Amino acid sequence: MKNISPLNRILVLIASVLMISAYFIPLWQISLWAPQYPEGLNMKIWIDKLSGDVDIINGVNHYIGMKHIGVEMFPEFTYLIYVFGFIIGFGILTAIIGKRWAVYTFFSMIVLLGIGVLVDMYLWGYDYGHHLDPTAAIKVPGMAYQPPLIGYKELLNFLAYSGPDTGGWILGVSGLLAGVAAILEWRKK
Repeated sequence: MKNISPLNRILVLIASVLMISAYFIPLWQISLWAPQYPEGLNMKIWIDKLSGDVDIINGVNHYIGMKHIGVEMFPEFTYLIYVFGFIIGFGILTAIIGKRWAVYTFFSMIVLLGIGVLVDMYLWGYDYGHHLDPTAAIKVPGMAYQPPLIGYKELLNFLAYSGPDTGGWILGVSGLLAGVAAILEWRKK
């Protein structure tokens, strides 16, 4: 079992410590703009809660039959804090023990977390945008209102944006640092 370089221990430690920010700042955001909301509406998704203009977005979405957005829609909020905690702890342990296998495992955990979150968000968005109340006030035949996973999309007279918030970008940097450490270790072989 090979030891990793001091530089890679530092990279893994920084990646782990940066992930702690997920507990204190929003990870994702969904924004909407329309003529009646030129300043935009914004919903922030945290590790365990929602914030922003959620009530206004719910009021607007009610007319087209979308489900009410609330914390109860996201069972992930009950366990993500533990998933993040485990990965952070494993990253710190990796920096301490300094074994190559641990770097690869830490990086793999971050990648799997990222893929899992994106798949989960896509499935949530699909369900949210396709399973509409048939008794809604506004019906456009054949229209689905799935928000974009990443980027911009027009939904009727709204322009919707979905993408990382500050915490999401910081987590991306964590993944990048862990990836650099893993690649540097792999190249040393």
